[in-house]
Amino acid sequence: MWPFRTGGVAQPYALPLFPLKTVLFPGGLLPLKVFEQRYVDMTKQCMKDARPFGVCLIVQGDEVATPQGAAPAIATVGTLARITDWDVPQVGILHLATVGETRFQVRSHAIQPNGLVIGEVTPLEPEPAAALGEDYGPLAQLLELIATRVGPRNFPEERKYDDASWVGYRLAELLPLPLSIKQSMLEINDSDVRLRVLHKFLTQQGLI
Repeated sequence: MWPFRTGGVAQPYALPLFPLKTVLFPGGLLPLKVFEQRYVDMTKQCMKDARPFGVCLIVQGDEVATPQGAAPAIATVGTLARITDWDVPQVGILHLATVGETRFQVRSHAIQPNGLVIGEVTPLEPEPAAALGEDYGPLAQLLELIATRVGPRNFPEERKYDDASWVGYRLAELLPLPLSIKQSMLEINDSDVRLRVLHKFLTQQGLI
């Protein structure tokens, strides 16, 4: 249905996009209730082909299609969402469990007749791996506390409290930050910079 990437490094490829008022981070869990026909068709095709779709933050507009059919404005950096489980509680509605994979940059996008947004995207390399520094130990401790409170169904099964990127991503997605700040946390390509910002914020809030 879509000419997905077939090989090569950082080559643009076509990707169906799901604009949402949320930010998906690599390794994060995102449950979705899908009912608009364009997205039902998209997710069925993704499951058939064992392919991900892209999640992008809506920066202006609505998640649900308007009578005018105008597509929302979206952020230019998003995250691949891989479907890990699904259910059909009633006809026409899909419940999906998805997990975030790698980030991508939207170079351009076009709207299909059914309103589905297809982006031409380029994969973004994962940020350099780094161990969590001792100064950020309180962040990991806070994250462990949050993980206990949200429960195992809402938190990744694999825990990486010694991984700077993983700790930063999990805190950025779980803390009650403005969506614009969450998006900036996604776009940062340096785990230390992300952790410094989060550490400053949490210190100011008296949480660590």
